[in-house]
Amino acid sequence: MADNNSLAQRIDAEFLSVAETMKSFQVQQTEDYKGRRERLTQLTKVFDELREIWKPRLELLVKKFGDRVQAKPRIVPTTREVTFEFQARLARVRLQFSASTDRDIRKVILSYDLEIIPMLMQFNPHSEIEFPLNAVNKEAAAKWIDDRIVEFVHTYLSLGDNEQYMKDLMVEDPIAGVRFPNIAAACMLEFGGKKYYFVGDETRREFAKQNNIALS
Repeated sequence: MADNNSLAQRIDAEFLSVAETMKSFQVQQTEDYKGRRERLTQLTKVFDELREIWKPRLELLVKKFGDRVQAKPRIVPTTREVTFEFQARLARVRLQFSASTDRDIRKVILSYDLEIIPMLMQFNPHSEIEFPLNAVNKEAAAKWIDDRIVEFVHTYLSLGDNEQYMKDLMVEDPIAGVRFPNIAAACMLEFGGKKYYFVGDETRREFAKQNNIALS
């Protein structure tokens, strides 16, 4: 029969095994923490370098839209983002560009998010591109940002061509029989308490002639 000394040794071996496992875990976690801190420092440097790429491009976007847009930048250690709120009569338009990382800080992720409310047409609401933290392709990042900006501008301007958004603004030239947004009218004429919109002065004059209206 085994004595208590043998049992004690087996119990101690179990405790020792757990202690060694915990020590190994602590060492590994400490190393992981150090590595994460180092990658976070590297990430901040990469974000600063990318800022030189996207900053002038986003400033150009704001310049082109003038006072119709408000930008709201937000910066935290693991992300950089800027949100644009566009003043549009037809819908609420919210555009966001962001640079972020994954949980282990091993990737750089560029994201594009577009929200249009009400959503009455098809458009691309999200796009992203990612690079390894230590191998960011700045040329590819610049091209991606350029493409997304042009894509947004095309989508934004398409609101004015979409009859679902423009239905409350649609009018018809009584001579040409063409429907179009009233903001696109070349000229307008009031007759009989009603406003008439025309694609050109020629159809306006023809309407005036048919209705015996004297034009100034």
